[in-house]
Amino acid sequence: MEEKNYHPFYLVKMSSFNKYKKISDIPNKISLFPLNGALLLPRSQLPLNIFEPRYLEMVDNSISSDRLIGMIQSQESNDSKLYKIGCAGRITSYTELSDSRLLITLSGLCRFKIIEELETLTPYRQAKISYDEFSNDLVSGFEEDKADRERLLDILKKYLEKNNLQMDWEAVKSSPTETLVNSLCTLSPYSAEEKQVLLEADSIEKRNDLLIAMTEMALSTNKGIESIQ
Repeated sequence: MEEKNYHPFYLVKMSSFNKYKKISDIPNKISLFPLNGALLLPRSQLPLNIFEPRYLEMVDNSISSDRLIGMIQSQESNDSKLYKIGCAGRITSYTELSDSRLLITLSGLCRFKIIEELETLTPYRQAKISYDEFSNDLVSGFEEDKADRERLLDILKKYLEKNNLQMDWEAVKSSPTETLVNSLCTLSPYSAEEKQVLLEADSIEKRNDLLIAMTEMALSTNKGIESIQ
């Protein structure tokens, strides 16, 4: 029997977000973690392996305060110029390893726009941010019924079969549409630029359509679809 790679499908417990009812509840200053290709979206999860000293310090400081970190991508390879739009995540799991690395999981909360980077004494970057454009991110399942869920499931099946992959299909089918779309975007193997487009989509419907189009293109060209990260 041919062996297939298995990829878990993660769901986020809504209890992680109960304290944030409106955008004014979320701090407007955040520590930034620039990491190209790492996409965090509301109510999705992102596992991270932290080993650089500056980011170890960032995580320690976050754990002792609001547990929030701002995931952001860079427009250039040296991180000198960041995109303006990122996503705030809350540390919902934390494991310290014997070699001083940290394994954490961020649960996506709300997207933000950088207003300005702050001058700080910390080795990591911090910014003043605004959530005003993304208040609907705090509304679970906002307009998710407009997304073509069946078309997404159909292209996902084709993708998995084409690449000899498996998922927990029962978890996939039972997940809310918003969680399904955002989690698949997070898991997708597409470029940093493509993931930024998915991040900035102004609705679940638009993000779903973009993900389907990217996957259809990948299937037709056999480009960049070796695995789901």
